[in-house]
Amino acid sequence: MTTKIKQILNNMYRYNAEHIAAMTFGFSEDTVYDALIVAPSYSPYKLNADSRFTIKETGGQSYCTGYEAERDGQKIAWIKTAAGGCNLLDYLLICGELQFKQLIFIGAAGALKPDFRIGEICTPSYSVAGTLANTYLKDSLRDYVPFEKIYPDAEYTDSIIQLAAANQIAIRRASVFCTDSIAMEYTHLDEIRALGTDLIEMETSAFYAVAQLMEVPAAALLVISDNSAAGIPLVGRSEEDQKAYDYARKTLLIDLIDKITSK
Repeated sequence: MTTKIKQILNNMYRYNAEHIAAMTFGFSEDTVYDALIVAPSYSPYKLNADSRFTIKETGGQSYCTGYEAERDGQKIAWIKTAAGGCNLLDYLLICGELQFKQLIFIGAAGALKPDFRIGEICTPSYSVAGTLANTYLKDSLRDYVPFEKIYPDAEYTDSIIQLAAANQIAIRRASVFCTDSIAMEYTHLDEIRALGTDLIEMETSAFYAVAQLMEVPAAALLVISDNSAAGIPLVGRSEEDQKAYDYARKTLLIDLIDKITSK
């Protein structure tokens, strides 16, 4: 953990109690978790993780819930947060109080180019911060960089892709634009596409920026949920597309989580 994240937490403690992650999610600061999973809107049950892991809800607040997932000696902390980079920033930063070996983001993304199929699993080659959340990690809010690119650790990303391939699961690298609004992204779609990114979602630029401060290996796994370039909607998918999306979420993602956390 970097000095900066310690300072962020200490600044919170000046105005709030300590042990915020324990109070919010019910996690133990003494446990060394095999992974921390960050999943906006996805509980373990929604992804069928209880078919593979023993799941226990540990705590939560109005817009977030904590779970522990265990199997064969593995112990994973799982946080379900509200959507959006600002929510991820808040909930992930307080997890700086915890101990975990690696950090995994799981979520959905819309495709901005026609050659991505529903249910395909991708990981960011970089994420463009189309959100203001990343600016709050800078020394000054005046240091705002419009559409800043945030890059993952290439070596760790390579290792995850290779691990998946060894287990017959394909992960595709793709550039990502992070939006602050789903409803308004369609109004600005041409402008967003002009930036050249492959996918659109909300949180990975903030996720990777916090991961850099935490100094732990981090990977984001995104399931393609819709494709505006191919005319495949987010709301109102065909039965075939829904099956492909559900298979990726409820089978392939859990297979990947199992392999990553046990390696």
